Amino acid sequence: MYRDDESIPEGEREALLTIAHGAVVTSGGVSAQRALISAVEIILARGLGPAAYGVYALAWRIAQVLVRLVTFGSVPALQRYVPEYESDPRRRSAVVGLAYATTVGFGGALAVGVWLAAPRINELTVEQAAFIPTLRAFGLLVGLLGVIMIVAGVFRAVGSARGEVVFNKLLRPGVRLLAAVAALALGYSVVGVAGAIVVGTAILAVVAVPLSVRSTGIRPSLRGAKGESGRFYNHAGPVAMSSFGKVFQNRVDVLLVGALLSAVAAGVYNALLVLVAIAWIPLLSFNQLLPPVASDLYASDRMATLNAIYTAVTRLIITTVVPFLAVLVVYGRELLALFGPAYTQGYVPLVVYLGGVFVGSAVGATGWLLMMTDHQYARMILDWLLAVLNVVLTYTFIVEFGLVGAALGTSLAIAVQNAIQVVLLRQFEGLWPFDRTFLTPISAGGVATAAMWLLGTVVSGGLAVLVGVPLGLAVYVGALRLIGVDPRDRFVVRELYASYRSNLRTRIA
Repeated sequence: MYRDDESIPEGEREALLTIAHGAVVTSGGVSAQRALISAVEIILARGLGPAAYGVYALAWRIAQVLVRLVTFGSVPALQRYVPEYESDPRRRSAVVGLAYATTVGFGGALAVGVWLAAPRINELTVEQAAFIPTLRAFGLLVGLLGVIMIVAGVFRAVGSARGEVVFNKLLRPGVRLLAAVAALALGYSVVGVAGAIVVGTAILAVVAVPLSVRSTGIRPSLRGAKGESGRFYNHAGPVAMSSFGKVFQNRVDVLLVGALLSAVAAGVYNALLVLVAIAWIPLLSFNQLLPPVASDLYASDRMATLNAIYTAVTRLIITTVVPFLAVLVVYGRELLALFGPAYTQGYVPLVVYLGGVFVGSAVGATGWLLMMTDHQYARMILDWLLAVLNVVLTYTFIVEFGLVGAALGTSLAIAVQNAIQVVLLRQFEGLWPFDRTFLTPISAGGVATAAMWLLGTVVSGGLAVLVGVPLGLAVYVGALRLIGVDPRDRFVVRELYASYRSNLRTRIA
């Protein structure tokens, strides 16, 4: 019998399955990661109290800002060059060696900077005595997390989604959870919690590097690094500057909330960011193995295939992110209440922020595709132009609207950035993902949202979440089937189902 997905070219089939398999592995890992992170934040919010948790939250978010910078663009550079150097182990080792050396160097510099700046930052923000040692401890943490990110980046560059997930998505938040629980159990407050997290992460970093060498076969070395440094930093440098610009696009809100509002407000905003992070799971999952696949297709000048993959993957991202957004919009207030009654005031900012998440997910991997098609300088310039705009808007919005303003500024920055990147990809490379098939998941999401909202008029509280989420997912899947699913989407689902079912039967047997 003829199937309408039989017309899909073989090259597209292989690339789609590679990316989709990576997404499945990653989504499981990222979901577990988000669960671990949520558990940490809920435990700390309830264990420390709103004020002390606000101190922790602001220091932690500042550390997370610095973590975006500490590798100095090394992770995207690994995705760009490790696949290309597959037949040259010496060049692979040099690239990985440069990535580690760069990260350790920047990590040390950032730790010193944080140590010196902590008192001044405290004066400008929460003005709490515990903030200074907490931030200094997290300054040491930045370099350690950078090393783990390089380990995960090496796994990702060789096409091992599983290795990246284990270290970056599971062990990293798992160690933080264990350290936080142990510190609270021993009676420590926020400074002790921070110290325990640093110690646990240091142990993980020491173990992770040799395990990476053993698993990937790539031994980091600075022999030959001088010859690779020009090409490496030509790619990593603009990416690092882009990352620095992106700090002011979608992380300046955290800093401004601490500076302009209060420690309690910083804690509330941190809680809603935990839920926002859940909504990013589909985009992160499909972007796991897309960069090396895109790099390979671009290097071999297979642009038609790359555009087809871009379209299919972007539609799959929308299809998977819509139910996340629907659940968070309908039940966001109940989920925030898990952190404590005071945190429900973050519901409206949460909904506003989710608008940016939708736009950022709906355009797919625009940022990665600009970098993988050697347009990293264009992205760097765009990041900085929008960074300046975002600082001005977010400051103005926070002064005017409080927490809602913080979410609005960041949401607008995400939307504008991704919209412009879509246009740049079309202008530079002729890549354009959108067609009428994208309306299918959006329409189905509207039906599912209406079903969960109607249930909420009858059932309330935690019971509404327990009943409404399965109901909403069932309605969503049913609406998708009724409206009609694209042949490529069916192909991916069918092939992955058959593959995992076969593997499961083999293991059971």
